[in-house]
Amino acid sequence: MVWSRRQFLLFLGASAALAPQALPKAVAAQQGARFSDFTPIPYPLPLPTDRLTPAQQQRRLAQFTVADDLVLPEGFGYEILAQWGDPLGESWFGYNNDYLALVETGDQAWLTVNFEYISLLPWRQGYEAALGKSLPFDEAQTALAPQKGAVNAFALAETDPLKAQIRLIAEAGLLDLGVGVLPLEKTPQGSWQKRAAPQARRITGLSGYAGGGYLTATGPGAEVFNNKNKQGYDDGLGNRIIGTFANCAGGTTPWGTVLSAEENFQDQTPEAVYSDGSAVAPGALPFRLTERSLGGLGNVFGLAGNKYGWMVEIDPSNPQDYGKKHTWLGRFRHEAVSVRAEAGRPLAVYSGCDRRSGHFYKFVSAEPVTNPESKDNSRLFESGRLYGARFNPDGTGEWIALAPDTPVRPILPSQIAVVKPEEAVVYLPHSDRTQPGPEAFLTDQAVQDYARRFQTLGDLYPGGNPQGAILIDAHLAANAVGVTPTARPEDTELLADGSVVIAFTSGWPDPEDGGCDRRIFRGPQGETPYECGWILKLQEDDNRPEARRFRWQILAAGGEPQEGGLGFSNPDNLALDGFGDLWMVTDISTSKLNQPFQRREDSNSLGTVGAFGNNSLWYLPLRGPQAGQALPFALGPMESELTGPVFSRDQQTLFLAVQHPGEAKGTRKDGASQTATFPLVAGNGAVFNQERTVPQGSNWPGGQANQPPRPAVALIRRLGA
Repeated sequence: MVWSRRQFLLFLGASAALAPQALPKAVAAQQGARFSDFTPIPYPLPLPTDRLTPAQQQRRLAQFTVADDLVLPEGFGYEILAQWGDPLGESWFGYNNDYLALVETGDQAWLTVNFEYISLLPWRQGYEAALGKSLPFDEAQTALAPQKGAVNAFALAETDPLKAQIRLIAEAGLLDLGVGVLPLEKTPQGSWQKRAAPQARRITGLSGYAGGGYLTATGPGAEVFNNKNKQGYDDGLGNRIIGTFANCAGGTTPWGTVLSAEENFQDQTPEAVYSDGSAVAPGALPFRLTERSLGGLGNVFGLAGNKYGWMVEIDPSNPQDYGKKHTWLGRFRHEAVSVRAEAGRPLAVYSGCDRRSGHFYKFVSAEPVTNPESKDNSRLFESGRLYGARFNPDGTGEWIALAPDTPVRPILPSQIAVVKPEEAVVYLPHSDRTQPGPEAFLTDQAVQDYARRFQTLGDLYPGGNPQGAILIDAHLAANAVGVTPTARPEDTELLADGSVVIAFTSGWPDPEDGGCDRRIFRGPQGETPYECGWILKLQEDDNRPEARRFRWQILAAGGEPQEGGLGFSNPDNLALDGFGDLWMVTDISTSKLNQPFQRREDSNSLGTVGAFGNNSLWYLPLRGPQAGQALPFALGPMESELTGPVFSRDQQTLFLAVQHPGEAKGTRKDGASQTATFPLVAGNGAVFNQERTVPQGSNWPGGQANQPPRPAVALIRRLGA
């Protein structure tokens, strides 16, 4: 089945005729200056929207030079609002800025920024330039070499000089992660600039430990933290939590708070928990430092792993608010989040787990919303039910409660998309319930035997607070009850008709995590596994946020146009502009960007991802004559990812985060570039070669020769606006 534009239009159907949500007066007054009025940028491979004949495509794309810059359409420009190391409150602007939340109040606003993770090479190269101090990288790396770069620093004596070095490096890394709040004001020219205000602050990976306030938790998981008789590790803090990190995607509530998603927390603290929800000891994930790898930053500080992997709510307007982790929303590698708040209905929160085999979830509050704009709605996160989505091949689906009485009914290994049949695996809570973490099951028979032994989730989590333990171990609990393993759900948006649009980034499996359901996530030609991703629509039965059933449909597939894709690969963050149209950025793995390949009959979607060039920003109109098309608006700098797009209320400014420029090769030295050959496919199916010149490393955003790259937030505007 080939989706492409025809499938997109079928998906839109009646929703294409829907009026967008009410627009602010400032928008209505500037209908002629829409951001979407642009000429698509030159893109490194043939697209249906380039309006070229196949012969013209071959001539124009025979050579292509990749730019180490944020490439925008003619008539648009950008300025840097903030970059790594800039002062922010009593701290600084952190590393690898991701999700951006803009809460406007007239001509002032708060921009909340997530800081996700450390890209070791450019972080190490640029740390002194960005922050004016050095770290003992070389000394610690030399000392760790005999131990292959890893040590349980938590167990080292306080007098050990290696522990002091590790503490300095780990502290620096965790202080560079978390969340930042930037107060802004509108300039006379209509753009935005930073302003001094008491709300300016950082919430870091060590808030509470290294100054600032502790974070807290709500819901059944908080009861586990307070339990005095844990199976596993106890940090002695009860419901107090040190910091937040791995903050990737997020969402803004209708009442002006921000949800920040803790994603790959397992890189810094142990993920596995015992059947009562308690954490394993910090030594289960040692501190690690090698030439290319840095992790286990929480080890030396004794951080309890079960306190990370949550959705954190922050009120940017309250300078004393350091965040609450709402445990009813589940603990997993959070990414996507959208909040549906309608008066008289329960609150619904949609969120995804960004791992290969991760699930899509919905939280439904116990009580209804009264006023969707009231900050009292935050209390609705504290009681309700968490569900996981089971997608059926016929386009229907149901929400499975993660509750003690839910039957154990896992998906079978034979249903998983794999490269080789022998790689099929399903991970379930360990069958020896004194053991923490997952157990791998390789055959359908083994999974069926497991389901006969454990009848319900309550049998798997038999302690005094089974609901809290289930929420803390949400991913494995969802596996156990047959929630569909999906293809890395990285973002969601709510459309005006109440439907949920979900970006699934990649359907490629990973032996350590498993894979997605091959009956659901199929490429444009029906192939599995499929790397290039999808955008999917989910519609609740009767359009009720609390519905237990839904229908789903593929909106678009990534991939090369000649293979049925829309021309992009690995869709990630989504955004709706003020006119109700969709924007999307891509998340091609750094290791795949601009990587040459040979096109053969047995080529697969993973091997050919290098054709798409740098990560990019796309416009996907949902109505009008361009509906069903995907138009490239921007290309990112070298080895970067574009994240967190958000439009100002007047639709005149696009805030865009650029993270990890130079992630693989670090600082670009003396303008170094390499040329490689890429076999591309023209609109008529003819294969032709492109000579592509690719910068080696990055100097963005400064642009000066040999200058270390820095993550930064850019403001994009129409020139002369």
